[in-house]
Amino acid sequence: MSKSNRYCVIMAGGIGSRFWPLSTQKFPKQFQDILGVGRTMIQQTYDRISKIIPDENIFVITNKEYVELSHQQLPEIPQENIVGEPLLKNTAPCNLYMANKIGEIDPDATMIVLPADHLILKEETFLRKVEVAFDLAANNDYLVTLGITPTRPDTGYGYIQFVDKHDSDYYKVKTFTEKPILEIAKSFLESGDFLWNAGIFIWNVKSIQSAFEKYLPEMTQHFMACEYNAEGEQSCIELIYPKVQKISIDNGILEKAKNVYVIPADLGWSDLGTWTSVFENTEKDENRNATKQKHILTYNSEGNIINIKNSNKAVIIDSLKDFIIVDTEKVLLICPKEHDQLIKDYVLDLKNLKKGDKFM
Repeated sequence: MSKSNRYCVIMAGGIGSRFWPLSTQKFPKQFQDILGVGRTMIQQTYDRISKIIPDENIFVITNKEYVELSHQQLPEIPQENIVGEPLLKNTAPCNLYMANKIGEIDPDATMIVLPADHLILKEETFLRKVEVAFDLAANNDYLVTLGITPTRPDTGYGYIQFVDKHDSDYYKVKTFTEKPILEIAKSFLESGDFLWNAGIFIWNVKSIQSAFEKYLPEMTQHFMACEYNAEGEQSCIELIYPKVQKISIDNGILEKAKNVYVIPADLGWSDLGTWTSVFENTEKDENRNATKQKHILTYNSEGNIINIKNSNKAVIIDSLKDFIIVDTEKVLLICPKEHDQLIKDYVLDLKNLKKGDKFM
């Protein structure tokens, strides 16, 4: 397979509400340097994949509100390759949109779809697995995903069960399970045939278009109305998006398709979707407090993540254990780490307050 037939789509449209109040509607987490490494999450995603895919074959699909932000952060990518969705419709519509757009450029294209906000520490392993996936997807009618070797029974991730019949680089997928309860997550881990769903997908354009025709025919019809990479593309997309079903690629396609394969991968991966996941991937002091701020004093406090936007503010914390403390210009959040999955609920409740939207 020619390298020029390889394409990448970076999905960067989410708001990251579980990572509020740092991640906001105006400035979501994928455009922030969450771990203080000097590059934002979307820039790190680009840095990784640009080692094997040329800039002109890398696309970003984001909310139209973030197109300019994406241009600023990824000046290497051609301007026309950064695409804005008019509405948030989950991951199925944006995958079909980009498959059609890339398929119009190159009908023989094989593409990788990457979330913009994931941490991958083992970059060489990632690139090696991606090479395997590209070869597999280019030469077969397979929908391929990378499955992460789980390290704990996490209830915040989806799980992929695979059929283990041979010692191989890849396996047939048996089931997908959305965020299970703790007891089920524990049983998944013990069984040894479950992986975390990282939302990283590789397929050739024909295979994914065929899957959409079969499992989401109405959506396929809507998108067929548009002429891609042409002058009228944007106005056509604006017209069809309100009519398109809001559904994830997992629910809409992958859970139904019979040709899904998974490549197990130990990537040092985290989706950095919660404050706890950031805590786990941040350097800590002698009391296991994760903070990069200068003027912080802690007493009898351990296992906290402390993020204060104003570096000139002194912060004193006494007798707090395993808490999230985030102070931005508009919001102060203090909650137990074990409640990090409830942050979405805090955001919804705050929205319901009078003028609550200004804190989003």
